[in-house]
Amino acid sequence: MKYALLIYGDPELRESGPPTPPGVITDWIDYTVALKESGALVGAEQLRPTETATSVTVRADGERLLTDGPFAETKEHLLGFFMLDVEDLDTALDWAARMPVLCYGSVEVRPVVEGAHWQEILK
Repeated sequence: MKYALLIYGDPELRESGPPTPPGVITDWIDYTVALKESGALVGAEQLRPTETATSVTVRADGERLLTDGPFAETKEHLLGFFMLDVEDLDTALDWAARMPVLCYGSVEVRPVVEGAHWQEILK
């Protein structure tokens, strides 16, 4: 079953909080390598800061509205994600608990819809 590990962090905490622990980049590399070697990793991406985001809304009359930044104002911002293919939720939760970001943010584990009719066009 596929799960998305959605990585959230508070940008203010990153700037005004405690200094980045030594070796955190190495921790991320080690985490990613372990995921890949386990065979669970389907994909992963880091997102640019929310200041670079543009939200799109289309009104009933077809008018397209663009807004700088994310649609919702929240304290934590989506920083990136890992896509896993693992046997069950417990395994996905175990991988999420090992993620280095947990000292500065949180990880949302969400099941991915599989087998939907529209997904046939992706094959």
